Amino acid sequence: MSKRTLGQLEGVRLDGQRVVVRVDFNVPMANGLVTDDTRVRASLPTITYLRERGARVVLLSHLGRPKSAGDPKYSLRPVVRVLEGLLGLPVTFLEDPTSEASVGIVRHLPRGGVALGENTRYYPGEEQNDAALAARFAALGDMYVNDAFGSAHRAHASTEAIAHLLKPAVAGFLMEKELRFLGEAVNQPVRPLVAILGGAKISGKIDLIAALLPKVDHVLIGGAMACTFFKAMGLETGLSLVELDKVDLARQLLADAGAKLVLPTDAVIAQQLEGGVPTRTVPRDAIPVGWAMYDIGAASVAQFAAIISGARTVVWNGPMGVFETKPFDAGTMGVALALAATTRTGAITIVGGGDSAAAIAAAGLENQVSHVSTGGGASLEFLEGKELPGVAALDDA
Repeated sequence: MSKRTLGQLEGVRLDGQRVVVRVDFNVPMANGLVTDDTRVRASLPTITYLRERGARVVLLSHLGRPKSAGDPKYSLRPVVRVLEGLLGLPVTFLEDPTSEASVGIVRHLPRGGVALGENTRYYPGEEQNDAALAARFAALGDMYVNDAFGSAHRAHASTEAIAHLLKPAVAGFLMEKELRFLGEAVNQPVRPLVAILGGAKISGKIDLIAALLPKVDHVLIGGAMACTFFKAMGLETGLSLVELDKVDLARQLLADAGAKLVLPTDAVIAQQLEGGVPTRTVPRDAIPVGWAMYDIGAASVAQFAAIISGARTVVWNGPMGVFETKPFDAGTMGVALALAATTRTGAITIVGGGDSAAAIAAAGLENQVSHVSTGGGASLEFLEGKELPGVAALDDA
């Protein structure tokens, strides 16, 4: 179902209007400073579009998971300075976006002015999708834009309930881009379509594997989740992470998938997970007792790269190994390089959020793929075919 977008608001007056924009400013912080402004930058096209048309822009976002209201560690105040630097204008901070005082402040913003509200999760009703809290947020605006794809899989007061109260309620440019790339990749792919899945656990990707198998030409499996498949094949896995309660399921997936499901042929192993420890690369059927797989080996990287090079659409979610610890980053970096190479030949390449986005950034290749999703959990659920509450609540096109 297609949703109305910000660019489709022909005839709707923006000049002087108060526009509540749900953004995803859930950014990493250290010592009260933003350490990565990627998500803030991703919101700029929507903010700039509204500002240039004379709207008064009111930004709402969550940050982290505060245990108590007002925990200073989770304040969005440090984002104000970052936003001011990117926009080149002062940004008003709303200490309490649910207050009457904030409503007054927003009404007196200049045309093209920007305000940022404090962390929506400071308010107990946010995660309960509380209608009364949504009404307080809605009092700040005349219309609603959801540009927070990373939060769209949660039915919260600032993502779902508010969209029923403020109309029009439309998708921002980032949300539109996410839905277009991910939707077309799975529902209207240019073939061959290849999915690369990694990470530690098969349990988090079961629904995704099951949803993708009928649609893809190949599923490449890396990360520790490959070890659960190895166990299902009757192979020795040593100290590797294996989900014993998922072995039967892995066996069934292997039977159902046939040649579509491609597992690593070799493994980089060590006796403990630390940088600088002795490592070996062994065939997947030669992992010794007392050793664990922490990355896919060079032969697997070459095999995966060959399949990726022949693909026209690639979706990647999850690292191939413990990429945060060298030398167990080689498999993930190899896949990232293969993705960038096939993008240069015209393939559409999409990197899921979370660890995959961190990995492609670590490789310095985030600008050499078609799209890096800003939402880890949201991209997973969308690819699984699940309805995202924050999207479903928006106006239909």
